[in-house]
Amino acid sequence: MCIPGTNYRQITGHFKNPDDPDDKSFEPHPTDYPVVELEYPNTNASERFILLAPKDPDHYNPIICLESTLHTTVKHYLTPAQQSMFGTLPDTDVADDDSSDDELPPPPSDAPSPPLSQVSTPSSDTSASSSLSSHSSLSLFSNCSISSASSLSSICALSSYARSASPFSPPSIDYLRLLQRAIRKEDGPLFLKVMTAINTLLALLKYPPLPIDPFQPVSTNKFLGMVRSWPRIPSPVVQRIVEEAYQRAVGPNVDMLRRYEAFSSEVYGELMPTFVTEVFRATGLTENSLFVDLGSGVGNVVLQASLETGCRSYGIELKPGPAELAKSQLEQFKIRCKMWGVRMGDVELERGNMLESPRVDQLVREADVVLVNNKVFLEPLNEALRQKFLDLKEGAIVVSLKCLMGSVRSTARERSSSPALKERNADDIGEIFTVTARPYFPGSVSWGGAGGEYFLQRMNREDYARRKLQFENSRAGSGRVTRSRR
Repeated sequence: MCIPGTNYRQITGHFKNPDDPDDKSFEPHPTDYPVVELEYPNTNASERFILLAPKDPDHYNPIICLESTLHTTVKHYLTPAQQSMFGTLPDTDVADDDSSDDELPPPPSDAPSPPLSQVSTPSSDTSASSSLSSHSSLSLFSNCSISSASSLSSICALSSYARSASPFSPPSIDYLRLLQRAIRKEDGPLFLKVMTAINTLLALLKYPPLPIDPFQPVSTNKFLGMVRSWPRIPSPVVQRIVEEAYQRAVGPNVDMLRRYEAFSSEVYGELMPTFVTEVFRATGLTENSLFVDLGSGVGNVVLQASLETGCRSYGIELKPGPAELAKSQLEQFKIRCKMWGVRMGDVELERGNMLESPRVDQLVREADVVLVNNKVFLEPLNEALRQKFLDLKEGAIVVSLKCLMGSVRSTARERSSSPALKERNADDIGEIFTVTARPYFPGSVSWGGAGGEYFLQRMNREDYARRKLQFENSRAGSGRVTRSRR
């Protein structure tokens, strides 16, 4: 089976068969390539990952992607008792801890850039499904239960790796550590055996066996039960979904984003997911909010806002390339949310000019938070945005990478008293906003490794009216003093 868009000169085999040097099944091939399936949290959701690696370590690696997804699932969707079935969660998703080898028993003596994965989803969104190959489904397990024979065979295949934590505890298999060992040692047969066992355990939690007593309640998907218990979606789950969608929808076309006119307002740059989370917390974005992103690029922040907070979100992008990728990423994002068993808020994407769009004019009046990544915007564009933001409702916040409004506070905490107005700025429209500068740290943005500042500019007409009255009274008082001295 061919993988559209894959350049086989840029990928290589990661695994091999240590007991059979002539085994070519783990090498790249246009149709017969090595794959493994991973169960996702939602019912009927799984994905097939190709067991090949990029020659460029900075490119998408489906093996590391699989491992990251598995670790996120085990850590955030399971109770501690359920986690113990899988073994030890490592400190990092990249298998580079050689010390674990000595703690595992030796193998038995008779041991034998996207799109690089395929997905099956729990329900049928026709437009979304058509963008992906969806021939794969749950091939390892039935939808209701797993036969004890298949469960036993996958577990027994690794019985030689079982060990006891203490002389008084029964032996158990540390599947996650064993999986890392297989990746690090490039042992393909061992990797497939461990993944079969892990998928068996995951499926047992997704499809619990029916109770013997017909009057007992039927157990449901344990992963979805955990989702219902969350007060909010964990940030690592958000970041995993964001990364998966980006890797599959944007990653193969990332070169398109580098096509822009130098020294223009169209230079492309992205905010990293952890920084975006900080912005949401700083602005108090909630499921009842409207989030607007002016210059939304491929839609990263708009999509993350809808998932992380449940808010309604809107983004507009001028350039056709990023705007089309944003639509593709939205469809991929919907699929990912279904696979992970989570919901997102309503999302609206538009290709157009933020200064000319009637939809922007309408939503700016309703928005609670407006983001504008204006780090490289030229001054005419910044000035046009200042005029547009006069329509914001009281309390709405503009987030920008370059200060647009008013007098910047010197600390990240808003002060109860605002700077007094002066003759030079009394009629400046920017003074209608209360402005707070906050730091962002290295790694927060795509265009540079250093940190910097971003700005929260809150519409505060009431505060401006008070300051303006103080200024006018002060000026009138100064005039009376001057006349009396004469």
